[in-house]
Amino acid sequence: MPESNEEDRPILMFDGVCNLCNGFVDFILRKEKDHRFLFVSLQSERGRQLQEQFAISPAVDSVIVITDNTAHFYSDAVFQVVKALPWYFRLLLVLRVVPKVGRDRLYRLVAKNRYRLFGKLESCRLPTAAEKDRFLQ
Repeated sequence: MPESNEEDRPILMFDGVCNLCNGFVDFILRKEKDHRFLFVSLQSERGRQLQEQFAISPAVDSVIVITDNTAHFYSDAVFQVVKALPWYFRLLLVLRVVPKVGRDRLYRLVAKNRYRLFGKLESCRLPTAAEKDRFLQ
């Protein structure tokens, strides 16, 4: 995908000290071949600016995907990512038939226990030199 400004590309906001969240970012970086997504940690200055811009409560315990000037949370954020992955991952979109209340309840359960289950880093993930253009500061 050609370089474009951040308004034209989806942005994935993530907890920079969460091992599960960082693993999700690494997974996307490996699988998403069009390089559509930009990434920003919730703890960064740009992450805080985006939270304010989109009136995202600090109580939201979710990866957040911003597309078309809309912030998506919980399972809806995951589905936004899945749509950008290779076709075989898009088969997971069938899970949208599960009521949103149930999907989000499961998401929140994992999110609530993510540090205990997957661990926590001492500091935010730093992008490699090859990834630097995909991360907002």
